Amino acid sequence: MSGSLFEDDKVRAPAADAPLADRMRPQTLDDVHGQGHLLESGKPLRTAIERDQVPSMILWGPPGVGKTTLAQIIARMTKSEFIPFSAVLAGIKQIKEIMAAADKARRLGRRTILFIDEIHRFNKAQQDAFLPYVERGSVTLIGATTENPSFEVISALLSRCRVFVLNALTDEDVVKVLQRAVDREQFHVDPDSLRAIASIANGDARTALNILELAVQGTPQGQPITKSTIEQASQKTLLYDKGGEEHYNIISALHKSLRNSDADAALYWLARMLEAGEDPLYIARRLVRFASEDIGLADPRALRIALDAKDAFHFLGLPEGKLALAQCVIYLAATPKSNSVYTAYSAVVEDVENTRAEPVPLHIRNAPTGLMKNLGYGKGYKYAHDLEDKVADMDCLPDSLKGRKYYQGQETGEETEVKRRLDEAAKKRRRKKESGEKNGKEREP
Repeated sequence: MSGSLFEDDKVRAPAADAPLADRMRPQTLDDVHGQGHLLESGKPLRTAIERDQVPSMILWGPPGVGKTTLAQIIARMTKSEFIPFSAVLAGIKQIKEIMAAADKARRLGRRTILFIDEIHRFNKAQQDAFLPYVERGSVTLIGATTENPSFEVISALLSRCRVFVLNALTDEDVVKVLQRAVDREQFHVDPDSLRAIASIANGDARTALNILELAVQGTPQGQPITKSTIEQASQKTLLYDKGGEEHYNIISALHKSLRNSDADAALYWLARMLEAGEDPLYIARRLVRFASEDIGLADPRALRIALDAKDAFHFLGLPEGKLALAQCVIYLAATPKSNSVYTAYSAVVEDVENTRAEPVPLHIRNAPTGLMKNLGYGKGYKYAHDLEDKVADMDCLPDSLKGRKYYQGQETGEETEVKRRLDEAAKKRRRKKESGEKNGKEREP
């Protein structure tokens, strides 16, 4: 193939009539918001770009945070040809043709950056086709993905790439992006409207700019943009500010409704958040937390169900994934409640923070060497499996905390049985100590 293949794919400035999101695409690393952990002066990625030593890489992050933009800036700064690739349109034959052209360009001293957006959509055969060219440096591969590359990119290709994680943009980052557009395009927009758009955009700069553009187009010239216009442009109602007080009020309402076993109220607050554009994975994390903090051992299945709901949402996405969260909310509301795990761990942390860091008692230390055995490591250890009742009369806490009881089991749901077993084991240890009963043979831990 001729070199003309590359001429049409060079990174060009957007046309004057291009969408606002395209016109506002950052042109330098300093214009990119929210990725300071990668692009601040002295950070490894920025240093590699400035030294013109860019490795093949995977950019992993949520939508609208600048993955494509960063790839284009890298191509521009390294004076490389930029070839965007589509998983839908590219067959193996086309991949090999373009790779052969990149090979030829390399021999002529021209470098090629191959940009693969949504690389997780490329099948194994397509990914395999890139391997030899990436391996010998014919192209610098930059893949972009919203999915975990550990699961979506074949290991052979992943091992030849650096993975850089791009952060979700904060509302403050998105407001900065919007303000830059307002200043450049001289839009008549007040700061409250920009914050409202940022709240709806959910960390996606492209979405925010699209909403701003539609709101400007729907507003008479010279008139300020209103909340109503923003709602129409975004096709969302501004139910609450995700970064403000109402955000915390509603997640608190969900948590307390679940704790009070009120499934109807919990579903209502869940829907209020989801339909307002809250990050569903934030809600899923709160449900997982609730399963341990407020249910715990009263129903150990609750934690598994919360994790399954998170995985189901991740697999299905919107809108179908909402039902997995709703199913989880109903189950968590209905199941018995216990905060004994939470209170037990809190009590342990208090002792850890307020007492000296005691050494591990000698009898439960590991003794892999002769020196350690001579020093008494493992001496006096009793192997519970050797005993008929599987309980030895050993103390396993440091001497200063001997007898401390952190876990106070509750007689609710399945925790009743957990409490019974632990109480019975404690009674056996106490009885054996008091009676001086011979309690198993010592053996190596």
